[in-house]
Amino acid sequence: MKIAIVGAGFAGLSSAKVLTALGHDVTVYDSTPDVGGVWSRTRRYPGLKTQNNKGTYHLSDHPMPRSYPQWLRGEQVAEYLKSYVDRFRLEPVLRLGTRVTTASPTAAEDGWTLTTDDGGSETYDHLVVANGIFSEPVIPTFDGREDFERAGGRVIDTGSLRSLSEVEGKNVLMVGYGKSSCDVAVEVATVAESTTVAARGLLWKVPRYVGGFVNYKYLLMSRFGEALFRYQTLRGLERLLHAKDSLVADGIIGTLQKVITRQLRLKELGLLPNKPLKTIAKTSISLATEGFYDAVGEGRIDVRRETEVVRLYEKDGRPWAELSDGTRQRADLVICGCGFTQRVPFLPDEVQGRITDENGNFQLYRQIKPVDVPNLTFAGYNSSFFSPLSAEMSAVWIGSYLAGHHTLPPAERMRQTVRERVNWMEERTDGAVPVARSWSRSRCTTSMRCSTTSGSTCRPSPRCCSGCCRCVRAPTRRSPRNW
Repeated sequence: MKIAIVGAGFAGLSSAKVLTALGHDVTVYDSTPDVGGVWSRTRRYPGLKTQNNKGTYHLSDHPMPRSYPQWLRGEQVAEYLKSYVDRFRLEPVLRLGTRVTTASPTAAEDGWTLTTDDGGSETYDHLVVANGIFSEPVIPTFDGREDFERAGGRVIDTGSLRSLSEVEGKNVLMVGYGKSSCDVAVEVATVAESTTVAARGLLWKVPRYVGGFVNYKYLLMSRFGEALFRYQTLRGLERLLHAKDSLVADGIIGTLQKVITRQLRLKELGLLPNKPLKTIAKTSISLATEGFYDAVGEGRIDVRRETEVVRLYEKDGRPWAELSDGTRQRADLVICGCGFTQRVPFLPDEVQGRITDENGNFQLYRQIKPVDVPNLTFAGYNSSFFSPLSAEMSAVWIGSYLAGHHTLPPAERMRQTVRERVNWMEERTDGAVPVARSWSRSRCTTSMRCSTTSGSTCRPSPRCCSGCCRCVRAPTRRSPRNW
């Protein structure tokens, strides 16, 4: 089968490896000049590191080098993915620096015709969308931006900051409180005149070593850790943990909350979130950036909680910003860590309408297969704490499906499964976080939702991967011979 894959990050590369091993004729497109997706050199900001440690952030048959640190720098992740390409001889199938402008179903809907920005056009039997859930950075619409920029101010997203020389000696306003904003703030504060973080809401952040010695992966990235957060259905130990209105689970999470609060000095710094730690399953969670809270305590970073940017403006020929707490301050550079727009811009509107519901939620069975569009699958939309493994398992699922090794339920049953999943996700996020929304998501994905869009921690991923394994009856450890 002739297959096109759009995206050369973890999902796209693992899909290419699986599908080529199964004998398919694969082509991988990516607009960037190198592999890596969000880890591409075109998107890495100063200080970018993984949230996962290296033991939980690699593909199953290609471990991270022993020489790498526990938490990887952005360039190390990119080097790892390049070594994956080299090991499995994927270079010939890559078309880097090539943007897919349109992907349209053929007249008989038995394939897809792709056009690219270099003027090329080619038809494939199957299309795998692996463009990622961090597609396009969101920059809010700021009143007065034109006057602000005429005065010499700049507005960029975190991924567009290439060097600290851009902020040296300047007044920097960070917008957002997610991982990218806090990462960049720590780096910026070492050279900037001032660094302010405007945080519309405070999120819980988990230290790498809880209590100073327990790696957080043992608390949140295990079967027991995922069981602490109520799932769509309960089974086994989960029934005990969530009996009597989750009395036991909430008690354990409450203890963890006290430890984190004390360790990060959240009360002392005035940065204690308004909601309890257990609500990380409804909002968002990220790893605490090393040095962030120390910098706040030392006055090098000023966090304005429950604060938004009201407007940008020019004063006396210089760029300024007004915040919702009434503060007016110099702001030479506004750096936005406000999430991403999750889009599949190359699909026509007619197809978009068939893969999303009236609220824009992607309708993907197993977070992979649109029910009503043939010859189309999505890889990597089942994001999780174990994103590489989740992406790889979606690739295995796709390979098994295309080979006819497992059959799908009737269409109506798949639609019902998707509806129940989406309804549950919207209920658990109190309607504040769109599920699989095709137009909006925030940074720091740590969820395993169906084509998630907000970065909420729904649950870690073992169950998500187990679900795919149950479908395809795949072993945990795999080699090309097993596919």
